[in-house]
This record gives sequence, C-alpha cells and structure tokens, in this order.
Amino acid sequence: MIKKILGATVVLLAMQSGSAAPLFNGRNFDGWELKTTPATTVDQVFSVLQQGVIASTGQPGGFLATTKSYANYTLHVEWRWNGKPGNGGVLLHISDGPMDRVWPLSLQVQTKHGSAGDLLPMAGAAFAEPLTSAPGAEPRIKGKMAADSELAVGQWNVADIVARDDVVELSINGVVQNRVTGVKPAAGRIGFQLEGAPYELRNVILMALP
Repeated sequence: MIKKILGATVVLLAMQSGSAAPLFNGRNFDGWELKTTPATTVDQVFSVLQQGVIASTGQPGGFLATTKSYANYTLHVEWRWNGKPGNGGVLLHISDGPMDRVWPLSLQVQTKHGSAGDLLPMAGAAFAEPLTSAPGAEPRIKGKMAADSELAVGQWNVADIVARDDVVELSINGVVQNRVTGVKPAAGRIGFQLEGAPYELRNVILMALP
C-alpha cells in the first residue's frame, strides 16, 4: 500500500506536489500537541519504540494532534492492537470550534475493533451523505460500505485516506470502505484518539496532492 501511495499523484500544505513525509520524526513528538482530560504530558502517553514504531497507552481520554494544518493530501497510517483490542480513531481536519466532550471539531476515521472504516462527523463537522446511525443517535456514524476488512488482533492494519478539497475517501487494508463529499471543515490538523485501549502506529506518511 505504501508503494501505491508513493506512486499516486498526491499533496500537503507547505510541501511541493508529490512530495511525501512522515508525520512522526522517529525520535520524539516535536510538532505534536496532546490534549487529554485530565491533562497529562505526551511522554506519559506515547513512546517511540524501535524502527520508529509509536506506542500509546490509549489513556486518559483525548487526542494527539499535529501543530500544523493540512489540506489536499493522501495519508497512509498503519496501526495494530498490541493488547486487548478496543476503540480508537484517526482525526482529520481538526479545527477550532466546539468540543464534544474531549473530541474536537473534526472528521473521525474509525479504527475501533470491528468498526474500522466507519466515518464520524465530530463536534459539528458535517458531510453531504446520509448517516447510517439512527436519527438523533450519538455518536453519529456513516458506516463502512464493504464487509469488515480489519486484520486479526496483533497484525498491522493499513488505512489509506485521500482528502481532496471537500472529498474524503478511505480504504482499510486495500478495501474501499467509505467516501464522503461536502466535508466541513475541509482542512485542518491531523490526530489520533485516546479511547482507553493501547495501540501502536507506524509508517504514518503524508503526501501532497496536486
């Protein structure tokens, strides 16, 4: 999947078209900001392991986000559950605005075990397509479009995300699972949720779209 991404015509703010860069530097968490309730430090929640793998305790509740904002990009993320599987997500287009408990205004790519590929508009975010969750239900969800493509616990899963203008497309382990249009906000920071379950990340690569 990385090969496919690097060969695609893809883009990010402050980068030349077609250039790719890891979001984590493999040494520390410079360029990232942690927001949790109760407040804690990033070094108490995240650590850098061998070969640049990022390990998270999954708690307390909150999220780790880039300090820079991005638009028009392809994002490649690999994650796995290194213990009992649980809940988590990749947050796109994090923006200033209302909060939903500890969650910011953003579009969540669900990585929750058994639900990987769902999309959730968080704290007032929106898109044009109808939700699949019941009217008035929380959280609001647009469920994945194909059969579950998550791998067995302990294996590395791959999320490939294309965000162009106000359209977001998502594949999980090579299977197209979601697509939404009219996304608001259409740009912002990128982050990872903390929802109680430990997990690991690797090969978090952003590439600018022309």
